Amino acid sequence: MSLRLSDFDFDLPESLIARHPASPRDSARLLVVGERLADRRVSELPELLCANDLLVFNDTKVIPAQLAGQRPSRGEGPPARIEVTLHKRQSADSWRAFSKPGKRLAPGDRIDFASDFSAEVMEKGADGEVRLKFNVAGADLHEALLRHGAMPLPPYIRKLRAITAADASDYQTVYARAEGAVAAPTAGLHFTPELLACLARRGIEFAHLTLHVGAGTFLPVKSERIDEHRMHPEYGEIPAQTAEAINRARTAGRRVVAVGTTSLRLLESAASEDGMVKPFAGETDIFITPGYRFRAADLLMTNFHLPKSTLFMLVAAFAGLARMKAAYAHAITQGYRFFSYGDACLLERAA
Repeated sequence: MSLRLSDFDFDLPESLIARHPASPRDSARLLVVGERLADRRVSELPELLCANDLLVFNDTKVIPAQLAGQRPSRGEGPPARIEVTLHKRQSADSWRAFSKPGKRLAPGDRIDFASDFSAEVMEKGADGEVRLKFNVAGADLHEALLRHGAMPLPPYIRKLRAITAADASDYQTVYARAEGAVAAPTAGLHFTPELLACLARRGIEFAHLTLHVGAGTFLPVKSERIDEHRMHPEYGEIPAQTAEAINRARTAGRRVVAVGTTSLRLLESAASEDGMVKPFAGETDIFITPGYRFRAADLLMTNFHLPKSTLFMLVAAFAGLARMKAAYAHAITQGYRFFSYGDACLLERAA
């Protein structure tokens, strides 16, 4: 199948970009996408799923990876204000990051984030990417990020409003455990302790994996030929007990429901041709586009994604491009809220 970037474009009114999450979280709308479309609520998920379905959650925890600082003056010029978003840990004191404006940085520059917290630019790459070496390491670096960092809200939200104290909890799933993500697995933001308890009473099983979502998830696809795009690697782990739970479900003919594209991508990275999942620990840069044959999941719960994004390509691969275009057109007409803090959809896998 020869698809181009323009095949994944659609017009979205800016008014439908969610600035804040629904309250309570599970009051968000849920578009069920199968042979027909159905307008529901996330709180209705227990009745939409079957007893003995297996929900697979990504338990990564977002760190405050957004930093604002200054590059000291070079000679007579003024200091330069610099914003960085960490996206991949390199060592105890080193991260790869996206800088803005990247043109104001060069290897050897120092960025001061506080009087006792700074980083040196060790390398500079394309698209404003830099490798930073901090003046603190390990637990001290983590504490410095907690003091001086902000939640790394997506660029399309930060363009519309300032980051607030509420985002520290709003942009985190209630089951977040393993610190390391610099973007939230946003489908999971809709779950509340009460909804999880209701699902458990329904007889629905839970399993957890970890994929540390990177800021590369927000990078645009620049090539019209989508097969030329390269994903940024992200680190993930599937523990043995999760792999065993998935394989038991598949052997018994029970449905596996991936909560979020991050869960789905890691499952597919670890699945064999027969759909069995192996324990996994390492990086994945899997890029899923229409024509991909899914092996590990039967349903996908996910938010509404950006036009021409790798995530919209993934959902089009899962449920069918024509079906997803029709679903998104319906969602826009009906005023669904889009992107990270927006509403959700529940997708049946295309035959």
